[in-house]
Amino acid sequence: MKRFLIVAFIIFVFVASCGKGEVKKVSEDSKIATEAFSLAEKIREAYAKRDMAVIEKNATREGFRTISSALRSFDSVDLTFSPVWVEIEDSVVHLNISWKGTWQKGGRKTEERGMAVFVLKGRPLKVDNILRANPFKYPE
Repeated sequence: MKRFLIVAFIIFVFVASCGKGEVKKVSEDSKIATEAFSLAEKIREAYAKRDMAVIEKNATREGFRTISSALRSFDSVDLTFSPVWVEIEDSVVHLNISWKGTWQKGGRKTEERGMAVFVLKGRPLKVDNILRANPFKYPE
């Protein structure tokens, strides 16, 4: 019984000492990456709802022109974004997104997938360009 109490005391002291670890601060790069993911999701939702005001609010003039010039009409869309990689260089963020979409238009179903690079600039971040496979140009 005496051994049990000693072992229990040692375990209690060990657990209590480990519970007060230092809380690490979130890095600036991590904050920027989280903001970039959130922005891409806002743009995706606005596209699905065809809410051009939200897209314009979250894009630079050039970015809005890039997105709006690529838009095609559709009846419904199921578009998913999966962030893959973020590169942060000075004031420019390159967000690599793997996307998959299914568009319905006039009874016709189109499925596409690709990898897009969203170029984000400014504070707060705004979409400035979309490189590679632009998900907003479908259905073709």
